[in-house]
Amino acid sequence: MMNPHRRQTTEEWDFEAVIGKLFDDLIITDERGRILTVNGDFEKMYGQPSHQLVGKTVAELEKQRVFYPSVTLRVLETGEKQTAVQQTKSGRRMLVTGLPVFDKNGQLRWVVCISRDITEPVRLREHLAVLEKEVDRLQAELEVLRRDRMTNEPIVAASKAMQQVLETARKAAKVDVNILLLGESGVGKTALARWIHQHSARAGGPLIEVNCGAIPEALLESELFGYEAGAFTGAQRKGKPGFAELADGGTLFFDEIAELSPASQVKVLKLIQEKRFYRVGGTEARSSNFRLIAATNQDLEQLVKEGRFRQDLYYRLNVVPIVIPPLRERKEDIVLLIRSLMETICRKYGVHKTVDPQVVDWLTQLSWKGNVRELENLLERLVVTTESTVIRMDDMPEPYRQSGTLPALRWEKGRTLNVILNEVEREVLLSVAKKGRTTAQIASLLGVSQPTVVRKLKKHGIRLHG
Repeated sequence: MMNPHRRQTTEEWDFEAVIGKLFDDLIITDERGRILTVNGDFEKMYGQPSHQLVGKTVAELEKQRVFYPSVTLRVLETGEKQTAVQQTKSGRRMLVTGLPVFDKNGQLRWVVCISRDITEPVRLREHLAVLEKEVDRLQAELEVLRRDRMTNEPIVAASKAMQQVLETARKAAKVDVNILLLGESGVGKTALARWIHQHSARAGGPLIEVNCGAIPEALLESELFGYEAGAFTGAQRKGKPGFAELADGGTLFFDEIAELSPASQVKVLKLIQEKRFYRVGGTEARSSNFRLIAATNQDLEQLVKEGRFRQDLYYRLNVVPIVIPPLRERKEDIVLLIRSLMETICRKYGVHKTVDPQVVDWLTQLSWKGNVRELENLLERLVVTTESTVIRMDDMPEPYRQSGTLPALRWEKGRTLNVILNEVEREVLLSVAKKGRTTAQIASLLGVSQPTVVRKLKKHGIRLHG
């Protein structure tokens, strides 16, 4: 072994030069752990110049926390090769491997320790671990929000028509069959698609919703299939997965599918048939195991006859058609819908309001051209704009006041004469209140006393706005 105090030969210097090229840092100690020679930038790594380490023992350097733990001491204790991550006084982390060297009699004479700085890789790994935990947390939150969104949209099915819809949906949800949801705008096709996904074997997978009417034709392919890095100007540097790829293991829901252009229909048909696709700018075929649900408020069969929708795509979609009836054909659901929607809206705005029973009865008589969406929008408007905790008839917007005058005269089972007369009396008061600003004026117009008008206005919860 080299003695640092004697003159070194050219051959020894060449040997050390070779060692210096092979390893980042090198420490050689004797059998007592005393440092004989060092090689490398030890001042940067250990905070001390190399020449100050020679002659010191690794035990005292470990005690001073110049580095710890000492790999050399482990080799001296075990007589075997040892590897460990070492921390230095300067905060660096070193991957150190200690090798025992024996003489011809088998006695341990020297320990050679080779070090490599792994500070940055370790920091990157720790940073990556933190990021992975953050991603896991965000994914968990998204899953809670996704399930909360779906479970907070119950399907109201008091009517026989909706009960049949749910029964068909329940059966179809159990198998991976294509489902086509049909019905007017606002009947709840999206809510039913979410309900089917939630009650299927794919409930643990993603539900990817694609609004075909909201994506420009020029962007549909990249949005649906994704794209590779540099596929076009403005593309993300690492590329981007499309809706089909994201739906793997879950459900792909095409809403407003009748809005697809003929060229886009061809691409969607191929995707449905093969469940294989290429990213824009890519050459590698990708596959996705998704379950398909489509929805439209248009008559696809008529569109096929007119040549505006591909017949083969229509048959692919129309495996299990489910027609959701309009709200006017399932009036039994309106009362429950009002209750459910009011709970959701009040929770959203942090208020507590109720709907007067007469208003509920009134709302069941309307035609609801916008269906459930129109009902929801009306209730949200009333919750926001009404000052009282009880929503009454005089809080109703003008179009909804005018549209229900005659239905109050109609007899239905459960509507007694007193109920009908009360409704008529209320409508008359509401109508006259628009012309008379005071109770005295209303009394004059109706030919009754002012106290009678005051009493009846209070009875029906009508406030004058003068």
